[in-house]
Amino acid sequence: MKRREIKKILIANRGEIAMRIIRACKELGKKSVAIFSEVDIDGVWIRKADECYPILGDPIQAYLDAEKIISLAKKSGCDAIHPGYGFLSESAEFAQMCEENGIIFIGPKPEHIALFGDKTASKKAMKEVGVPVIEGTEEPINSLEEGLKAAKEIGFPVIIKAAFGGGGRGMRIVLEEKDFKELFESAVNEAKKFFGKGDVFIEKYVNNPRHIEIQIIADKYGNVVHLRERDCSIQRRHQKVIEIAPSPRLSDEVRRELYRIATKAMFRLGYESVGTMEFLLDDKDNIYFIEMNTRVQVEHPVTEMISGIDIIQRMIEIAEGDKLIFLQEELNFRGYSIEFRINAEDPNNGFFPSFGKIKKFLAPGGPGVRMDIGVYTGYTINPCYDSMIGKLIVWALDWKGAVNKARRALDEFYIEGVKTNIPLHREIVRDKDFIAGRFDTSYLNNKLETFNLQAVNCLLEEEKKIDEITKMIDKIKSNKLNVRV
Repeated sequence: MKRREIKKILIANRGEIAMRIIRACKELGKKSVAIFSEVDIDGVWIRKADECYPILGDPIQAYLDAEKIISLAKKSGCDAIHPGYGFLSESAEFAQMCEENGIIFIGPKPEHIALFGDKTASKKAMKEVGVPVIEGTEEPINSLEEGLKAAKEIGFPVIIKAAFGGGGRGMRIVLEEKDFKELFESAVNEAKKFFGKGDVFIEKYVNNPRHIEIQIIADKYGNVVHLRERDCSIQRRHQKVIEIAPSPRLSDEVRRELYRIATKAMFRLGYESVGTMEFLLDDKDNIYFIEMNTRVQVEHPVTEMISGIDIIQRMIEIAEGDKLIFLQEELNFRGYSIEFRINAEDPNNGFFPSFGKIKKFLAPGGPGVRMDIGVYTGYTINPCYDSMIGKLIVWALDWKGAVNKARRALDEFYIEGVKTNIPLHREIVRDKDFIAGRFDTSYLNNKLETFNLQAVNCLLEEEKKIDEITKMIDKIKSNKLNVRV
């Protein structure tokens, strides 16, 4: 296969993931081009990229306008586009348009994006290659009557999921038949809003499972490796809140089986680039495939922390036609890593988004602490976009050390001007069940009422100390206090 070197990459995204890709480009010696909407003119990624170009008009459509983005890539001399996550990252049509315009799409082949973007088709494909799946419908459903019939055949409780989406959108759990109509219509309407299609599929609901995902990297030559697992069980309304690598309470037997299933499936399907296979595990450790994400995940940093592998750089190199530079047996994994999604939202008001200007921003640091973030003091968080403003990632040699480091780092974190979910994270890392690694997808539902989510001003104690020191200095200067040096 002929290698095609990439020299200049357009980043079809914004915020912290745009910054993350820019950094990878700089380390690989490649030029980066940023795009931005009118409301993103103060974005830090614009300043850090080698070049930047505005896309005027609707601030959301700016990052979804495939034709404009490809036109900009061609005019600016880019030979590749990295889509990040969200927006066009899982658009098979966009990936195909890149190919047709002679631009390398840094990600999987269009046919794989299309396959895994269709939840029913991907489930069928997984079943054919021997991956265990949850019982459910094999074709998309768009009528209430058809949906109710399928739900009765599967047996309640069931879960309704958007057929052409993910990320918890268009998803509803139905415990009893009497609630089916209302929840079905709600799921269909949400699916239409976020994905443009109201088709759904229905599966048997696995009660209080653990959500485990396997990070895969595959090149164009049939080499497939895994970078271990991530535990994404701590969720609120099907949205991930905290991600951990590796899972603190997973048996080696189950772990090995997950690795085997994931790598074998991706090899048989001829998958290329990075991807994440997501599974549910019930209380008996039965494994069920739920979906495949054909993009870099929000939570990829925890895998990088335990593996030492730069996932974004590997994506770029695979897109160029390079072979993987390591075999499975050559990989070494060390320690535990935890990622906290820092969202601009009010924990005491139903986690309603909190937008506005950041008046003060003090980030944590020190050994084993990483910040993937795209905001700063004076930055205005705009209501046009998702409420996630960045990620705090910690690493330590063992689970206890990672929890202790997370507690310290979260206590150092200070944001003034907008509400954030940092108080929630501070409560979680002090909870005895979290410390013991005992959690599943019901964790937050069971714990939220017991948590104190009032924001704590961690600067108050420091300000008190400064006042005391100032008074001491004043006394020394006025010779009212004898101090030996």
